[in-house]
Amino acid sequence: MKLKKNLQEILVDLKINDSFKENIVTWKTLESKDAQTISLPENLHPALRDSLNSKGIDKLYTHQRTAYENIMAGNSVVAVTPTASGKTLCYNLPVLQSILSNPNVRALYMFPTKALAQDQKSEINELIQAGGIDINSYTYDGDTPANIRQKVRKAGHVVITNPDMLHSAILPHHTKWVSLFENLKFVVIDELHTYRGVFGSHVANVIRRLKRICRYYGSNPVFICTSATIANPLELAEKLTEEKMVLIDNNGAPSGTKHFLFYNPPIVNKPLNIRRSATLEVRKIAGELLKNKIQTIVFARSRVRVEIILTYLQELVKNQLGPKSIMGYRGGYLPTERRKIEKGLRSGDIYGVVSTNALELGVDIGQLQVCIMTGYPGTISSAWQQAGRAGRRHGEALVIMVASSSPLDQYIIQNPEYFFNKSPETARINPDNLIILIDHMKCAAFELPFKAGEQFGEVGTEELLEYLTQERILYQNGDKWYWMNDSFPAHNISLRSASQENVIIVDQSDIANSRVIGEMDRFSAMTLLHDEAIYLHQGTQFQVEKLDWEEKKAFVTEVDVDYFTDANLAVQLKVLEEDKLNRLEYAEIGYGDVSVRAMATIFKKIKFETHENIGSGPIHLPEEELHTSAAWISLNKSFAELGQERLEQGLVGTAHALNHIAPLFVMADPQDIHVIPQVKADHNEKPTIFFYDRYPGGIGLSEKIHSGMSVVFAETKKMIENCICQTGCPSCIGTDTVGETAKSDTLKIIQAFENPSN
Repeated sequence: MKLKKNLQEILVDLKINDSFKENIVTWKTLESKDAQTISLPENLHPALRDSLNSKGIDKLYTHQRTAYENIMAGNSVVAVTPTASGKTLCYNLPVLQSILSNPNVRALYMFPTKALAQDQKSEINELIQAGGIDINSYTYDGDTPANIRQKVRKAGHVVITNPDMLHSAILPHHTKWVSLFENLKFVVIDELHTYRGVFGSHVANVIRRLKRICRYYGSNPVFICTSATIANPLELAEKLTEEKMVLIDNNGAPSGTKHFLFYNPPIVNKPLNIRRSATLEVRKIAGELLKNKIQTIVFARSRVRVEIILTYLQELVKNQLGPKSIMGYRGGYLPTERRKIEKGLRSGDIYGVVSTNALELGVDIGQLQVCIMTGYPGTISSAWQQAGRAGRRHGEALVIMVASSSPLDQYIIQNPEYFFNKSPETARINPDNLIILIDHMKCAAFELPFKAGEQFGEVGTEELLEYLTQERILYQNGDKWYWMNDSFPAHNISLRSASQENVIIVDQSDIANSRVIGEMDRFSAMTLLHDEAIYLHQGTQFQVEKLDWEEKKAFVTEVDVDYFTDANLAVQLKVLEEDKLNRLEYAEIGYGDVSVRAMATIFKKIKFETHENIGSGPIHLPEEELHTSAAWISLNKSFAELGQERLEQGLVGTAHALNHIAPLFVMADPQDIHVIPQVKADHNEKPTIFFYDRYPGGIGLSEKIHSGMSVVFAETKKMIENCICQTGCPSCIGTDTVGETAKSDTLKIIQAFENPSN
């Protein structure tokens, strides 16, 4: 009988086996680190001390003790430590201690996902039960039964919820939550780094509304934030809560040795630089590990990918291990199913799990030895979160990132120093975006009338109140403004979008039970929800059967196809106002307000993996206009030697490459920021590249690019130079640029943009 290999033997195999070692681009070993501990606080309640002791905890990590002391002293804090470093105790300990000292104290916990809220409820309840403590902690979300809701409102010491529920169900009905708001002492915001861009800007306004209601009821809570590693946790926490924060980053948690491998699949099509599918390579690597019963987690970026990899792996090892030894884990699974998988992983009955980023956040799944990422997750902090799933606390661990052919994956895999040396991305929010702010002022006015002189954000409130009065949404009586509408504003405002007129996406796969599965701003809907588009929802593929533009509804049905769609958008961009302009000898760099007029023209069907064009069709939609902010760089150089056609192609190639690199630098979803080239910009008649925010009014992304323009261009140039194709390919400058000189022309143009002063 064949002996099973342990992880050390597998590591040796990876170094000597030709079919693996030739594709390993980088092998970095991160050394283990011992725990730094300190005694439990002297004044800790005996029941809490007993509870900790029963779980084998008789000391705290340094960051946990620092957090406890600061919170008990009344300071708001943001704790930033790696995955599995015991952040939960940073808030559970002071919260439970305070409730034991005064049973009237209340705490509100906010998590970005329901799965995480459930997991944290189990964690706090374990502490409560182990010490026989009389404290009630409840989750309050869409799944909470109606008969329990009243109990939560009246008797919940700790109420665990999510931002959407706080926005639409708790704050508008604050009169039912009097005992919570009168005694609210702590607000916990976990996974702070997820609150960025449009979503973070909305949540910052939800917190403004929360604080306003707390003031009304006479409470002034301490805010406790925890975050994965990002470059600006203190700035983000202070901007989100508008409170002075103490940063806690003295991580005392231990960590085992971790081997981090970058793996680039072999090339199968040299002219187009297309590599073997990352999915197939993951199947090969994970299959080898699972056959040896090494506990492994595989991350994939969509539900479809999860199911494909899961099927492959179950087929590979069903005779050796049995199909139930490898499970999938993603949104859409029932809670009982998810709990069963978590339990199987902890007990060791399940050897493998294939997951979307649903397991990236802090759900406790015990000690896994290996983490494999199918493609780069999109941000450095996400990649570290996923890597943190392997080798939690002790022992050796292996992390393998398998790259796809996409420009972003190829850039990361060929620039390991960018990944390992760069502090993770900066998270940006703009709570004072007028569209988002006005939406939340409506919600706030519904909750409590506005008083003259009352501040809500940085913008002058009275002007906005007068505007809402003219629009007959509010009415003024004396020095107060009241809500005058019958409707309920929070229901019509999504925290995930800045546009008021969203397109609703209706799944009618099952005609008897058609349901709304999402929404999208109109501008994005033109290219992602046109008739015949393939729309991905949490990884499931849907085909758009009909887009009703007048009614703002897209009707979709579930499909399983081997292609995706990509639409051409004819975009005209006009500069309305220059806020910043820096004139250099060879270029000018600007930032300001722009109008973007866009019209979707045709769409293409593109085959997965090979990126072949397998069909196309027209799109019949009216033109849309978007007012937003943009950064731009214009060259004073004429490029006469290239001629008009080559200049145009070079600019298109430059924009394609920048579209993949720019989101990296602003920690944004690629949908949030867009890059377009103009051979002759309207406002100055020069070759120009524009970076604009894809949301009305802008959310601060292009402003960040404006200040880091040279870095973005330098990294984009490096990505194109490192690409092994000769004349340009989908992994660097795109497929729309053709001709022998496409790549060299693009590099020539980028070089001019990169060094605009010489």
